Amino acid sequence: MKSISTLVVRSALVPRLVLGLLCLGFGGCGTWSSAGKADFSYKDMPIADGSAVAGEGNNILFQGKPLMLTGMGIKVGDKLRDVKLAQTDLSMVPINDTKGKGKVRIISIVPSVDTKVCEQQTHYLSEKNMGLDRMVELITISIDTPFALKRFAEEAKISNVTFLSDFRAADFGKAHGLLLKDLHLLSRALLVVDKDNKVRYLQITPELAQLPDLEEAFRFARKLVTAS
Repeated sequence: MKSISTLVVRSALVPRLVLGLLCLGFGGCGTWSSAGKADFSYKDMPIADGSAVAGEGNNILFQGKPLMLTGMGIKVGDKLRDVKLAQTDLSMVPINDTKGKGKVRIISIVPSVDTKVCEQQTHYLSEKNMGLDRMVELITISIDTPFALKRFAEEAKISNVTFLSDFRAADFGKAHGLLLKDLHLLSRALLVVDKDNKVRYLQITPELAQLPDLEEAFRFARKLVTAS
């Protein structure tokens, strides 16, 4: 098992999963210097090996307990289904028509930015991509409200990530088989999508408390950019 930094999830039983997830996160977006700039502190956290399978009837684990996925499912080679998501100004945008349309895009999917694992995943996407953000669009999707995503981005000083919310009806989660049925949260996943909106890389973390392999997604996206 690989590892980079983040905090460990501390919840157990399925009936208490929502509480457990919420308890991970309400400490804010890092530590603040006297100058008012956010300095995010990375913590040790395991990175998931392999991938779960999206779609109805499949499941992932949270602290060893199974969570059922629901929706149509998606796999490498499929095109993104063109559902609409809310932007931080509440306007709706089709996922295939974001500002990075026609470019390679890395889509990071998290249950909630107000949990420590998701917080670190989003900071890592923004801060550790080694200049890839100048060539591809970085996107974070969650069921957090647009207000929560806007607040997070501002407090974390993240301006190079497009934040999109699936809060209205979880249409993105349902259309791609990434919705956790009982929790009404999105599973943790990474997609690399080419300029034609085809999924070229997909990882759904088999354990919700683990980070996806962002470095592998960065490498894959960079190859796509170089090849185009």
